[in-house]
Amino acid sequence: MSAPEMDPVADEPGDDEPAAEATGEPIAPAVVQPEDARCGFIAVIGAPNAGKSTLVNALVGAKVSIVSHKVQTTRVALRGIAIDGASQLIFIDTPGIFKPRRRLDRAMVEAAWGGAGDADIILLLVDAAKKLDEDIDRIIGRMNEVHVPVILALNKIDRVEKGDLLALAQSLNERVKFSATFMISALNRNGIDDLKHHLAKVVPAGPWHYPADEVSDAPMRLLASEITREKIYHRLHEELPYEATVETTDWKEKKKEVRIDQTIFVTRESQKAIVVGKGGAMIKQISMESRRELSKILEKDVHLFLFVKVREGWEDDPERYREQGLAFPKD
Repeated sequence: MSAPEMDPVADEPGDDEPAAEATGEPIAPAVVQPEDARCGFIAVIGAPNAGKSTLVNALVGAKVSIVSHKVQTTRVALRGIAIDGASQLIFIDTPGIFKPRRRLDRAMVEAAWGGAGDADIILLLVDAAKKLDEDIDRIIGRMNEVHVPVILALNKIDRVEKGDLLALAQSLNERVKFSATFMISALNRNGIDDLKHHLAKVVPAGPWHYPADEVSDAPMRLLASEITREKIYHRLHEELPYEATVETTDWKEKKKEVRIDQTIFVTRESQKAIVVGKGGAMIKQISMESRRELSKILEKDVHLFLFVKVREGWEDDPERYREQGLAFPKD
């Protein structure tokens, strides 16, 4: 095990209150309902790197899902929550759907379709700048089997000529009976408000499931792990396979600060050396970036301790899948 990256004040008490074991989860307050409340679950599905996490973050107006150029970054179906008028929109950010080749691939694809099965509306996101391929064809082929409205959103429209964009929209609408089609740029927020307003009108009438100020139902431990994993991929997306995972192993919270221990698991010793970096430089950089973002989210001083371990064959360990919220696929 490598030496942890330590905050120089991590062991100093922030106040007189003793540190307490905590989950990072507040007690849920009662949900105040508007008179004409509407609420619905919207599954955002698409091929890897279509921009699903960027779109969910833009619709929610806060960071609830990690974003990376690396494909298949999202592993579990995370929920982001947004309010538009009297409507509460619960977005399910699913893993990218692609042809699975390994057990982890199958688990992520099953999680994506599971998220779609739980939804009131499916929002199919297509990268308009990318040619239609077998991943999109596979998804399109299943859209006519679903029994809820399906909305098409063509993303990254700033990279496509208008004529090509219209032709793509027409081609896809000939194959699937979409209830609506939107042309957006999730990164630049073009068309996001129109899409959000439309969703607010078409979700079912019914009570809100979450308080108005809640933006995600993900446990803070999971979100903290995901943020650190994002920083790893930003720094090491070419050197490290996406099988690398992060687990939050300890969480001690005081009034003004929180200590978080996390373990980064890789599959080989060579990968461990890459994550640690020369003289611990890389893990210090990852820790600094993750700690900074967690401090903003928690509105507290964060003391983050990172460890790196080699865990060979974790793709065949059912417990590792459960820790990440994934079902363990059978052979």
